Amino acid sequence: MKIGIVGLGLIGGSLGLTLRSLGWQVLGVSRNPHTCEAAVEQGVVDRASVELSQLKSAGIIFICTPIGLIVPIAQQLFPWLSPATIVTDVGSVKTPIVESLAPVWPNFVGGHPMAGTAEQGLGAAQLGLFENRPYVLTTVETTPPESLERLTQVVRSLQSRVYHCSPQDHDRAVALISHLPVFASASLIATCADQPVDTVRDLAQKLASSGFADTSRVGGGNPELGRMMAEYNREALKDSLLSYRQNLDRVLTWIENENWAAIDGYLQNTQQERPKFL
Repeated sequence: MKIGIVGLGLIGGSLGLTLRSLGWQVLGVSRNPHTCEAAVEQGVVDRASVELSQLKSAGIIFICTPIGLIVPIAQQLFPWLSPATIVTDVGSVKTPIVESLAPVWPNFVGGHPMAGTAEQGLGAAQLGLFENRPYVLTTVETTPPESLERLTQVVRSLQSRVYHCSPQDHDRAVALISHLPVFASASLIATCADQPVDTVRDLAQKLASSGFADTSRVGGGNPELGRMMAEYNREALKDSLLSYRQNLDRVLTWIENENWAAIDGYLQNTQQERPKFL
């Protein structure tokens, strides 16, 4: 069976490298012909083209484009495919994508690998990126069990930890552990940047070290990705931000009231809870 990949950036490129290392024949599509050439030269895919029609012989196709392009690209792709072709994506939001595509292509299965790096593009692709990382496949009532099983087997071959859930549950979960952190981290950076340009701000920039690096990393990442999280997962992100704000308000009240015992208990609890999410 041939596997197709649309979008040869970090995720698509890493998928290609890993799938080819497992013996699959991989066909790639990128809108940039130079990326197509580089992907073949670097061993990411066996063949690459700017034309979606190249993928008509693939049994499974991964769409690895930005969230906003997944639905229109899938709609352009479907006319070239056999109805038996399984199409999946790697977007970090699932509900709007699945609701748009599953009714017109029953063999569409939403997917989301929880893997990545701070780097972007084909040059950042790496073998083994998905190893021991969560990979979510979202199902609806019309998802054919045999198609889900075939895709699950391929994803498991990446050495990922595969989870099945509904698109809605996925979006609420990632709003908490992926999308909220982006905006909490971005707010930290903005808070520091908003300080007047003076000796203290200059000193803060010089003293910033591992703690600031850890907590600011996702807020200093790809702006397009963060905006799409907000646009396509708006309600779930809003709920998580409201809950986060309530926690900040509690801490602020304790500090104002000099309630150090409450803060101590709060931090002891967060110390105990953190390992449950890692």
